[in-house]
Amino acid sequence: MAVPLLQLAPARLLYSSCSLEKTLQCSCSFHGIPTPSVQWLMDSVPVGVNNTDSRLQVTSIIIAPWANSTISLTEQPKMSTSLLCKGKNQNGTHALSILLMPRKSSFLPTMFMKGLIQGVVYGAITTAVLFLCLIPLIMKPIRMKLAKKITAVKTEKSPKVRASQESKMSLKPKEQEKSTITPISENWILHPLP
Repeated sequence: MAVPLLQLAPARLLYSSCSLEKTLQCSCSFHGIPTPSVQWLMDSVPVGVNNTDSRLQVTSIIIAPWANSTISLTEQPKMSTSLLCKGKNQNGTHALSILLMPRKSSFLPTMFMKGLIQGVVYGAITTAVLFLCLIPLIMKPIRMKLAKKITAVKTEKSPKVRASQESKMSLKPKEQEKSTITPISENWILHPLP
């Protein structure tokens, strides 16, 4: 005998909870006519009732029109583990998605230190490359000044230049300088021009 259409009801999630003591336990309760089946998925991978994984245990109790299921995790979940509780019957599907985060994560300080070290290394490499690119621009004025000094020293030490400087000095005797003092008249009269 067929069930009357008025009594059919799609699967609906009526209750859910998660608790953390020694193990993480999440529960879902579904209601529907016919009685929904409940399935757990961890990171989109179905977890069976008779699961052989020692860190996961699923327990389901079905009392028509109710379906209750609990999953227990004995280990802390990995960072951003997705847990999905899905109730389904022929009239519809209803699901609850839970994002699990570890209580104490050593991942964040490790990630921070890794990022800090990478930043220092990349900064040092960038500085070194920039310095190597700028060396020609920095060295050009220094080389020009150095070349001028070398040229001046070479011309000074050159025998021809030294001989010509000595001959100019010996030909011209030193004269004593005489100073001339001119008095300034104190009576200046300014006349306008016609």
